[in-house]
Amino acid sequence: MKFRQNLYIDREVSNALEALAAGPGTTKSGIVNEALGQYFAGRGTKQIDDLLKLRLDRMSRETGRIARDVEILLESLSLFIRYQLTVSAPLPEADSAARALGNERFEAFVSQVGRQIAAGKRSIGPEEQTELQP
Repeated sequence: MKFRQNLYIDREVSNALEALAAGPGTTKSGIVNEALGQYFAGRGTKQIDDLLKLRLDRMSRETGRIARDVEILLESLSLFIRYQLTVSAPLPEADSAARALGNERFEAFVSQVGRQIAAGKRSIGPEEQTELQP
């Protein structure tokens, strides 16, 4: 049994429906009935799920690359620190001038890192290389 419905649709949708119904053996009612049946059966959600799946896959790949880059950076930093601590002789307790200079250089380094991060700049990668400022 079929029921009559009075619907209001946009002009563009109406024109597209007219074009689809122009084919032999098709009617506007049949097209709308089939489209609504598929929508209610969940095929509409499957299409949305397929689109979201593509985006989520891309985001997962990007997250994986970020994790890999962080691991590389941490490993590089740890190897550098180990090397630096291995080859550098400790400063004698009485050499306060060298310790003061070291602390000054460290503070300059920390402030430069803070400026770089605040400005969104990178020292390595595709953007221009920037130099440490004292």
